[in-house]
Amino acid sequence: MPTALVTGGAGFIGSNLADALVADGVRCHVVDDLSSGREVQAPPEAELHVLDIRAMEPLGGLVERVRPEVIYHLAAQVDVRKAIADPAFDADVNVGGTVAVLEAAQRVGARVCFASTGGAGYGEYEGLPVPSPETSEVRPLAHYGMSKMAAEGYCGLYGRLYGLPTVVLRLCNVYGPRQDPHGEAGVVAIFCGKLLDGERPKVFGDGLQTRDYGYVGDVVAAFQAAAAGPAGETVNVGTGVETTVLDLLEGLGYDKEPEFAPARPGELQRSALDCAKAERLWGWRAEMPLADGLGRTYRSVEADRAAPEARPPGFTAIG
Repeated sequence: MPTALVTGGAGFIGSNLADALVADGVRCHVVDDLSSGREVQAPPEAELHVLDIRAMEPLGGLVERVRPEVIYHLAAQVDVRKAIADPAFDADVNVGGTVAVLEAAQRVGARVCFASTGGAGYGEYEGLPVPSPETSEVRPLAHYGMSKMAAEGYCGLYGRLYGLPTVVLRLCNVYGPRQDPHGEAGVVAIFCGKLLDGERPKVFGDGLQTRDYGYVGDVVAAFQAAAAGPAGETVNVGTGVETTVLDLLEGLGYDKEPEFAPARPGELQRSALDCAKAERLWGWRAEMPLADGLGRTYRSVEADRAAPEARPPGFTAIG
């Protein structure tokens, strides 16, 4: 039976990925410090290790004991506002934590599939094509994007220096079941929470800023494809479609005027990812229509509220 380790495996994307691995017959180990993840979200069939990824020796010892063939590295500080307020902490988790994961992987030769960022990495500048291909220059406009780009550099370094197989996935704005409706990141779940509470959703800026919104089930499939595909690659994972914030509200059935607030520093006006490489390299493409994905997310947030102590529903595979 193959073995995999998922850092951040009690969080939003990580727990959905861990579910898919377990369903595929993979022996799954989850590493999460539970600072934002929830123990109940980790698959009961997986072994949960409550551990900070920055704890290099404990993490390395765990990896030597369980000897995974693949480490899916999703644990991160993901809040752009928090990164601006405390850039040292952001770098400590996203860069230092990634180095610790790479050091651990090196002990057993495990492949590392690293969850990076697309739009926050490319930034926004004159001449940047949208959708943006992987060949675009990266010019982050916030500390979070910068820390992820630095972590990408370490993945490349460990490949060149030690021959460690790594794959970097530059993710779009991921949404879907188990996304936190109370956090600062994840506008779709936040909107779902507001609508369920009967509250007026808040929109920062004019609401016409665009993002590439990818359903978590499609992103999970991309991670699985990355584990089986060629190493040493950096690949965009998204839909290639620009969707405005106001489009999201309309897709969720909200037809009133939202509350508008000033735009926040470090936010982009336009962002989408060119994902032709993922299709060429892995035969992967996003499958979930946005309207269907929004509906599934809303129902998941609703179900989680109805039974908060129960294991929240994950994504349902298409077909």
